Amino acid sequence: MKKKNLLIAVLALTLSLNLVYAQDAATILKKMDDVMFSCKDMTGKQKIILIDNSGKQEIREATMQQKGTDKRMVRFTSPASQAGIAVLSLPDDIMYLYLPAFGKERRIASSAKNQNFAGTDFSYDDMESKSYSDKYTPKLLRNENFVFVLELIPRLSSDYSKIILSVNKYYYYPEVMEYYDKGNNKIKVAKYSFKKVGNYWNASEIEMFDLKKNHKTIMKMTDIRYDQGLTDNDFTVRKLKQ
Repeated sequence: MKKKNLLIAVLALTLSLNLVYAQDAATILKKMDDVMFSCKDMTGKQKIILIDNSGKQEIREATMQQKGTDKRMVRFTSPASQAGIAVLSLPDDIMYLYLPAFGKERRIASSAKNQNFAGTDFSYDDMESKSYSDKYTPKLLRNENFVFVLELIPRLSSDYSKIILSVNKYYYYPEVMEYYDKGNNKIKVAKYSFKKVGNYWNASEIEMFDLKKNHKTIMKMTDIRYDQGLTDNDFTVRKLKQ
């Protein structure tokens, strides 16, 4: 009887700890979302540096607009060969790509979101504007000195089997994301640098490294402006084509 009661107590404690860990993971991820999507809207310029395995660099520039947690538009402004290419992310898993050479937009199928965005090491899935709490189920793996380490499992179909995420314990912004494929192989690593602009924390630089290709993309944000009064009309297919 004593062994049975002890077993029941251990099982109850294990269940309780699992529930606490699950709740903590969800809370941590929600706090990270609150940091990353804290403003009403944001505009900025992006300097995108592509670095191949020999160290050769290619530089591109773009503008970015975002509203809330689910609307984002990125448009290349240089070089001339890339100028005008734009991607629009909308609610309900909707994304559009505009290629000025063809003069029309096309919707990006969910099955194609694993493809690289305009030759960078970011996929369309990475570029999507959607809160991480909506996209992933989190699990707390470790509570380290300066970061929480979470495992994120996609809620919907994805080429990633999981993401291992390190979240700053004090400011709740992401520091590192490690991406794994369906074979549980680590394929990409993203490193974030954040700085505070006004009242908001912003990812001033993101470095995405493709481990298979030995190729890197560095994305730097400048001229960041918040709460400019953007409306839903600024995030339409019509605007995408302008």
